[in-house]
Amino acid sequence: MRYAVDSILYQNDKIVLIKRAGRTFHDYWALPGGSLDEGETVEKALKREMLEELNVNVQPLEILGVYSEPDRDPRGHVISVVFICSYDGNPEAGDDAAEYSEFSLTEALELELAFDHKKILQDFKKWLKKKETFWSNKK
Repeated sequence: MRYAVDSILYQNDKIVLIKRAGRTFHDYWALPGGSLDEGETVEKALKREMLEELNVNVQPLEILGVYSEPDRDPRGHVISVVFICSYDGNPEAGDDAAEYSEFSLTEALELELAFDHKKILQDFKKWLKKKETFWSNKK
């Protein structure tokens, strides 16, 4: 089992997505994120991953939820904490990101997204109205 963080970088009604460069879901749009290193907190992993993938400094604002469905990642069971963040800087694609782009939430939900990121963005849409937290099987 592995642990990960994902980030919803949301500013000016736009969400930053990356196009994956890795083998898994290659060329799919996804939320930026990655795996925790041994001994690392989720907050430190979040900040490190956003610097590595997009060269931005993030400030976590809220936790959207925890996603733990065993089949959410074809590489194995990965539990992810998803943060809603503000960020400083101009994003630049790096590390596992072939490119990045900003989308409205409506545009992002129309894309074919990696992993369970469409469900996460659907939950984020609900969060914008109710400010509630989510987990894998919450409807």
